[in-house]
Amino acid sequence: MLNRDYPSQYCPVASTLEVVGERWTLLIIRDVFLGIRRFDDLQRDLGVARNILQARLERLVEEGILVKRPYQERPVRNEYRLTEKGADLWPVLVALLQWGDRYGLEGERPMILQHRGCGGELDDRRRCVACGADVTVTEAIAVRTGARRPQTVAEPVSA
Repeated sequence: MLNRDYPSQYCPVASTLEVVGERWTLLIIRDVFLGIRRFDDLQRDLGVARNILQARLERLVEEGILVKRPYQERPVRNEYRLTEKGADLWPVLVALLQWGDRYGLEGERPMILQHRGCGGELDDRRRCVACGADVTVTEAIAVRTGARRPQTVAEPVSA
């Protein structure tokens, strides 16, 4: 297992990676931003092993990015909500989404961020292209387009 710390690096990027840089962690945070807050729903959406998801959620709660809130008493079941510290990661996720749209995808965009107020799309600075408003996390909605990863065509086997 790889270490999750960078002891020789005194740098805000390195310290941020120590918290959110593990595999699955940013995708969990993305899903919580999208309103997927319960363990089983997160596991179903992400397809991550339950033990990995549990470990990542515990770490995010320890770091103060998420908070657990009970939604059922018998048996006790919790959902995960963003704290202020977690909500402050929204610009990071928007930047990753925009970068991925530009450089990481080969097909249609699977998600579009829109201004809840007017329905306009957000640009890379989280500004509505329709009305010009600077949009906060509570004023934005993510619309899944239904686009899927393009199928790769297998190369013919030559004899």
